[in-house]
Amino acid sequence: MPSVRFESPQGRWVIAAAVLGSGVAFLDGTVVNTALPAIQKDLHASLAGQQWVITAYLLTLGSLLVVGGSLGDLFGRRKMFVVGLVGFSLTSMLCGLAPSLGVLIAARILQGVSAALLVPGSLAMISAVFHPDDRARAIGSWSGLASVSTAVGPFLGGWLIDAVSWRLVFLINPPVAAAAVVIARLHVPETTAAADRDLIDYPGAITLSLGLGGVVYALIEGPAVGWAGRALVALVIGLVCLIAFGAIETRSDRPMVPLSLFRSRRFAGANAVTFVVWGALGAVFFLLTIHLQNDLRYSALEAGAASLPVTVLMLLFSARSGAVAQRIGPRLPMTVGPLVVAAGFALLTRVQPGHSYVTVVLPGVATLGAGLVITVAPLTATVLAAVEDRRAGVGSAINNAVARVASLLAIAVLPAVAGIAGVGGSIGKGFGRAMAICAILAVTGAVVAGFTIRNDQAPVGTG
Repeated sequence: MPSVRFESPQGRWVIAAAVLGSGVAFLDGTVVNTALPAIQKDLHASLAGQQWVITAYLLTLGSLLVVGGSLGDLFGRRKMFVVGLVGFSLTSMLCGLAPSLGVLIAARILQGVSAALLVPGSLAMISAVFHPDDRARAIGSWSGLASVSTAVGPFLGGWLIDAVSWRLVFLINPPVAAAAVVIARLHVPETTAAADRDLIDYPGAITLSLGLGGVVYALIEGPAVGWAGRALVALVIGLVCLIAFGAIETRSDRPMVPLSLFRSRRFAGANAVTFVVWGALGAVFFLLTIHLQNDLRYSALEAGAASLPVTVLMLLFSARSGAVAQRIGPRLPMTVGPLVVAAGFALLTRVQPGHSYVTVVLPGVATLGAGLVITVAPLTATVLAAVEDRRAGVGSAINNAVARVASLLAIAVLPAVAGIAGVGGSIGKGFGRAMAICAILAVTGAVVAGFTIRNDQAPVGTG
């Protein structure tokens, strides 16, 4: 049985390594949003180009997370965590030195591959080494501190962009990753759950990556170039590959996504909540920082600082939220939390030129932060509690993949649905429509949680 206690020095070191490691990956999920207007000016990126800077990273991250989790389960979670950190450092340097938009997008693809190794390992390490009595509290601390990196990203990125260059938002990653590697090597025990060396599901990984890539390409490029040419071809190829992925996973003895996990109503429900809420969240962070800079004339620093209330709330209350959810069960917080998130999105519909930060932006981001405090730790703990310990890496990876794919699709689809187009200029009234759609998605997440999450379900294996 795992024996590391939350209050022990080793427990604090394990959390520090996991937070620093996953933090650099989560940081890139938001800090780059703040840099998009600067990248657009420097590298002459269209709106579609800006979307690709974000979605190229999310594409490989989302499609390979489960492979990364499986590799950790098979060959060692700490080992894959460290390998991912080294790769992430190298690809971050390539991003920071990119001479053109094409090189930057290619580097972001490689960066997502590295992140797919380290992200599932960070949470799986915590689940594997902490005593069961302390696991929920440790997960709450991890989710709060790691989410701080997500929320602080726009603020930090804004300062770096205004002070020096957008390139520094990538070049700050290697020192942080190096610290995580040192701590992991010194203080985190290796946790390999599987006794055998199962074959990795390469056909599943390839078809999922091609499927998502084709669909996302079509959704981003279709509105700009039309649907009669390469966008239609990409869409057809993507859909065929996704169908093939489903067939492969159904027939495989060693599937990348063990469908038997979804026999757990709690696991399936938690991932459904993740899909709609995190999809909306990804679109909101993508559009808000662009809207504040291009339409409300905020500096990069001001646009980044706008989300600081989310950081503060997550830092102060996430661990406590995890402890409360452990006592009362996850159903209530996972139902209430998305409703509060939806209220935050609804308040952000009012963000238009001429309105002040204090009266319009602040209420929205503060309400959003409160909703995330209520939601994140219980949801994460629910996913891990729904699977057996030997498959913690895969369970964590599936949930992370769902979140990234949801953001990927939302960023690709929502601008067109909300009537947002152009070459990095004004978002205009489309921003309000986009926030309203995101609010509806978050309410959907609350409804799903209310119907699917129970407090007394046992974990399932993978068959």
